[in-house]
Amino acid sequence: MSAAAVVVAVALDAAFREPPPAAHPVRWIGRYLSAAGRPVPASPPGPAVLRGGLAWALGAATAYGAGWAVSRAAARLPGSVRPVVVGVALWPLFAHRMLLDEVAAVERALTDGGVEAGRAAVARIVSRDVSGLTADEVRQAAVESLGENLSDSVVAPLFWYAVGGLPAAALYRFANTADAVWGYRTPRWNHAGRVAARADDLLNLAPARLTGVLLAGRGVSWDRLRTEAALTPSPNAGWPMAALALRLGVRLAKPRVDADREVLGGDECRKGEEISVYILGDPGRTVTAADARAALRLARTRGWAAAAAAAVVAGMRSRRGGRR
Repeated sequence: MSAAAVVVAVALDAAFREPPPAAHPVRWIGRYLSAAGRPVPASPPGPAVLRGGLAWALGAATAYGAGWAVSRAAARLPGSVRPVVVGVALWPLFAHRMLLDEVAAVERALTDGGVEAGRAAVARIVSRDVSGLTADEVRQAAVESLGENLSDSVVAPLFWYAVGGLPAAALYRFANTADAVWGYRTPRWNHAGRVAARADDLLNLAPARLTGVLLAGRGVSWDRLRTEAALTPSPNAGWPMAALALRLGVRLAKPRVDADREVLGGDECRKGEEISVYILGDPGRTVTAADARAALRLARTRGWAAAAAAAVVAGMRSRRGGRR
């Protein structure tokens, strides 16, 4: 674990965005989740939770072990080569440039192709039904996704690298991907994906709040941020989203849930029924193109700040370990 490895990873992310799909660990994790999830029963609850938890634990142990093996192998290399190897391994475990590019593409699509193009672009980064969204709602969805994914895809993996090195970052990336695949409150995954969902909640507790503080800045009090974040059903996603809503002075909301796909916060709804899930920030001001650009600037600089902090902490831990 070293500061130089973070610098290498951030430089690779900025220069190349993502590794080739065949060499991407998230692609490997996805294949495991697809295969391991197939035999896990949806019910009854007890066996579904147990078998889903065992499948999750096996994948998590493998991810942690892979990170540990790379770290151990790198430790045997010359000092000048070691951070390069670890940095290359850390690179695909976070996704700063890709997040910024995907959100920026939504605004370009709205400008160049209108609302239909904007819907198609935002559908790449959100899971909700976008077919009826207005241009303002497309921007709103993009900004929400920007905040949530800045935490999940940038701050959290860097946080866990700073805390526990490459093994912890790899474990986090597995857990977050497992939640994205299994962590739904649907008949199929409500029980089978429960361990995956709860593990992701736990691992994101600190990073989500850290992201919220980074985005909110000095102008938003902790109490106000905490109050707004608590309006969302998620224990974590509300923090970065509320921070952006309050910092920008805009309305961020999720006004409807498709009952066929997911039910949030314990609400029950019939097929096609619309419910209000949350409203954050100023309810009277929609997200404009200028707001979307401001959100992107914040996400860019705060992502760099998170990387710098991770590098400092990793460097301190590395020096402390070297003195033992």
